Amino acid sequence: TIHNMGFDAFRDKVEEYFGKPLTACHDVDVYGFDDHIGWYEQGDGKFFYGLNIENGRIIDREGFQLKTALRKILNDIGPGVRITAHQSILFTDLDESDRERIATILHDHGVKTSEEISTLRRWSMACVALPTCGLAVAESERVLPGLIDTLEPEVAKLGLDRDAFTLRMTGCPNACARPYNADIGIVGRTKDKYTMFLGGRLLGDRLNEKYKDVVPFDDLSREITAVLACYKTERQQDETLGDFCDRKGLDDVRTWADQWLVNGTAAESS
Repeated sequence: TIHNMGFDAFRDKVEEYFGKPLTACHDVDVYGFDDHIGWYEQGDGKFFYGLNIENGRIIDREGFQLKTALRKILNDIGPGVRITAHQSILFTDLDESDRERIATILHDHGVKTSEEISTLRRWSMACVALPTCGLAVAESERVLPGLIDTLEPEVAKLGLDRDAFTLRMTGCPNACARPYNADIGIVGRTKDKYTMFLGGRLLGDRLNEKYKDVVPFDDLSREITAVLACYKTERQQDETLGDFCDRKGLDDVRTWADQWLVNGTAAESS
């Protein structure tokens, strides 16, 4: 509609329906980011606890009874509940004494506390994709945990296990897990093949760019590790992954990473 009408005409029509002029647009500084995972004071003497729910999936399976654990926390402790934009849960209005109770309930049901998961997993997110979504052309939620499993030791070897960067995966270009403003976006292209995007950031205020297309799923771990090796070697002080890719340019990152994939060693700085 905006394309057909033009922005000014569209705004005029909205103002006509609204009944008064709209305030002119102005720049807004976006700063700081927090997924609210872990324990926090909530300002009234109480606490809230953010529990990471991997890809938002609440389920019971052998050795991992998340659904049962959540039910027990709600029944036994009675906290308030909030849902985050990163597919996780906040338990609110907690007392200091509830810390140990919640940790015990989670461990008794095979669930890691938020403090026990890796930074990489904490900032990852997938859409539901196959088999639930009729738009999906590739896997997402069912394969991202395994991809994270493979990446975690590689990230640790590079000394980046404490660095926060977003890795988001979807089963089609409709982008329900917001891959297009992530540091690393992985978007389903066709069966078992994906498009990789680089250069967004945690603030979510910059779109990334296409890095490689039609990448087989089995190659994703190595491709991502190569990018991270480049980042580790070439980054500036306090530079985030997305800012690094945006500054260096994806052509240079691709050249460096491709040489690393062939030789297993760092390319010369450009």
